[in-house]
Amino acid sequence: MADILDILDIEQPGTAEITRDSILHGDKMKKKYVTAKAARRPEGMHREVFALLYNDNKDLPPLLPTDTGKAYKQTKAKLGMRKVRKWVWAPFTNPARKDNAVFYHWKRKTDESKEYPFAQFNKQVSIPSYSESEYNQYLKSEDWSQAETDHLMDLCQRFDLRFIVIHDRWDRAAFRDRSVEDLKERYYNICGILSKVKTNPWSNTVTMVNGEKRVYHYDAEHERKRKEQLRRLFDRTKEQIEEEQTLLAELKKIEARKRERERKTQDLQKLISRADGNSAAANQTAITNDGMNTPSTVSSSIARRHDRKLHKKKLAAQQRPMRAIETVTVEWSGIKFPEARGTGVWLRSQRMKLPPGVGQRKTKAIEQELRLMNIDIAPTPTEAICKHFNELRSDLALALDLKNALTSYEFELQALRHQYEALNPGKTLTIPPSICNMSTEADTKPLGEIIDVVGSPGSHNNTI
Repeated sequence: MADILDILDIEQPGTAEITRDSILHGDKMKKKYVTAKAARRPEGMHREVFALLYNDNKDLPPLLPTDTGKAYKQTKAKLGMRKVRKWVWAPFTNPARKDNAVFYHWKRKTDESKEYPFAQFNKQVSIPSYSESEYNQYLKSEDWSQAETDHLMDLCQRFDLRFIVIHDRWDRAAFRDRSVEDLKERYYNICGILSKVKTNPWSNTVTMVNGEKRVYHYDAEHERKRKEQLRRLFDRTKEQIEEEQTLLAELKKIEARKRERERKTQDLQKLISRADGNSAAANQTAITNDGMNTPSTVSSSIARRHDRKLHKKKLAAQQRPMRAIETVTVEWSGIKFPEARGTGVWLRSQRMKLPPGVGQRKTKAIEQELRLMNIDIAPTPTEAICKHFNELRSDLALALDLKNALTSYEFELQALRHQYEALNPGKTLTIPPSICNMSTEADTKPLGEIIDVVGSPGSHNNTI
């Protein structure tokens, strides 16, 4: 036996040692099974070729292709235990046909008494009918003869109101050519007239709304204009399409400029209201201080204020009613520099840092103005320099906003003047010198007189 196992290259089971456990529990010892060694793929042979020669069970490859092995699909059909329903080759008729033609198809024996299932899709439109007397009494028209009307109603019955097909099958040899809109208009006029005369249920152009009968009205003229507009839109050339796109882009730019001017107008109103409020507060403070020092001037200051009020009322009464402009009461207080609230040691130069709300464009403009005034952009941050430097930059920002607002208003004045001259040929709109020379006067003044519009504390204002 050992020689046979050696020839077949099968491992021989080793002889177990005789121990006390093997004698006492010999029948309970675990059995050792002999496992055959897996065949190794020779070197140089591809895995696919080796798989054709051997499988897991070392079976030889079949000579003919077979389909008896286990695969991903079930080779055997799983049939139920119920009895198979019977099918018959039975005749049937289609109710949509009027020639009573008989056809055959396979159907279940239990469904022989049922109607042809596709007959439910045979939907037909109810077309109105009229008699000779009804036509002569209600439907007679100068543009349509009775023969044309009868031919139209016959085509509507045959082709289920498919007016494109009706227009194609129109008898142009016997009658004059009609458009699709003409055919629709004549048909719906007939339906509307007969729906008022008759009460039969054929009319699909009548709807009931809250118990009231409403008749569909076909607007042929609107349909003709709609198709003409579509035809013109389709017949546009490439140059016309590009021109339209250019005009739309220009319109968007004009609307954007209009919104920008409105925004600048609101900003200007804020600046004006702020300047007026500060000047009134300064006058009130001066009057109060004078009153505290010299009580005898109180009565004269009250009289002056009374005279100013009367003068303002007279001016308001003499002025013409103009377009109402919304006055924005929100005050503009310049650049608000953040306060250093951090604990511990901090640099005083942080007080001169511009807040994030100031844009990059305005920051560069302020720096440019500082260079023109020969002022260092980052001076030594002493207590006084920080205070006055921040006030100076705040006034510069206010001056730049006023300059932009002035430029916008000058542009609007020029645009109004050109519009006036275009609407009134031969006439010229004269702009008052006090308005048109504002920019020239501002350019000739020193920069120090232009900046301090609001009146910063601790500085003398020569322009107020």
